[in-house]
Amino acid sequence: MLTQELKTSSRDEVDGAPVKVTLRGPQNDLIVPSYDELPPVEGMPHGCTWGLWDREGQKDELGTLNLLTPATILAARNEIQHGISLAINWSLDNCETPHSGRRKPNHKIMQLPDWVGHDDEIQMNTQSGSQWDGFRHWAHQPSRTYYNGVSHADITSLETPPRNGIDQWSKNGGIVGRGILLDYHSWAQEHNIDYSPIDRHPISEKDLETVAAWQGTEFRQGDILLIRSGFVKWYKEASSEDRRRGTVGGSTWAGIEGTEEAVKWLWNRHFAAVGGDANVFEAWPARHERWRKTGSPIDVAASLTLVTGLHDNLIALFGMPVGEMFDLDELAEACKKLRKWSFFFTSAPLNFPGGIASPPNAICIL
Repeated sequence: MLTQELKTSSRDEVDGAPVKVTLRGPQNDLIVPSYDELPPVEGMPHGCTWGLWDREGQKDELGTLNLLTPATILAARNEIQHGISLAINWSLDNCETPHSGRRKPNHKIMQLPDWVGHDDEIQMNTQSGSQWDGFRHWAHQPSRTYYNGVSHADITSLETPPRNGIDQWSKNGGIVGRGILLDYHSWAQEHNIDYSPIDRHPISEKDLETVAAWQGTEFRQGDILLIRSGFVKWYKEASSEDRRRGTVGGSTWAGIEGTEEAVKWLWNRHFAAVGGDANVFEAWPARHERWRKTGSPIDVAASLTLVTGLHDNLIALFGMPVGEMFDLDELAEACKKLRKWSFFFTSAPLNFPGGIASPPNAICIL
């Protein structure tokens, strides 16, 4: 496992190249470069982390999940103080009309022919409910390339061994560490900020810092960040007509604003993964802004194009898992009651080779 290799490596170079991630302290926690210090990747914009976690000629498939070291996981166990376990997986039958033309799950129950019993078959789009977006889900759109240099053809080809599959997360032991909830929805209500989760309401990195301070929540390297915008709460209370309008009608949602400052913040806080309760993690639709230094708009190395919000940056360039449509309402209530917005977090993605996305099967233990 990569974290074990990092723990036992004391060399200054790997295969003749400088080690980009080093160790410090008695628990061997990682020193990760800041956004501005990230080494350049040929042909790609700044902020591309490809190769950062590669070791001994092996292409990395875990991205920021590498931050979940044994020391990080051991420290996270201290978050279990009340023995309260909460699942944050939205029921698979909840979303009546998934967005982007996706189908809702179909459940078929079959009687066993010779016994008193049943089997069942579930046909589903892994994007139709609570989900982790894997690294095969979204490419850096200008270059048409996925995390760590995987091409579009690599994913669609049956000849190529699958890389970046969701199964790699499972084989690495799942997603286990310290989770933190930033309850933006409750903070906004407390401060008379009126918005609808189905309107394009941008949340800045400064807003999130403010929410964390309001809660008394501190950040630690390797945290799994969860942001509550109030979408699931709105959905539970809405009529069928409003639900449809809120998922496939206008397709506008509250979320993180896709600015350069937000991207830098998400990297510099060194989150292992991020997620939220909305259809899309970022404010939608994206503003289609370009951060251009020089050259033409199609010069990939010269510009970082946010055509699709933060998906390009987080999934494709950072290798950072993005969770969507997590049911955070019960967790938010428990955190508020206990005055504690950090917890032990576990998630068991599907062990399905080459998988694009997965239900999170996530549990938060307070």
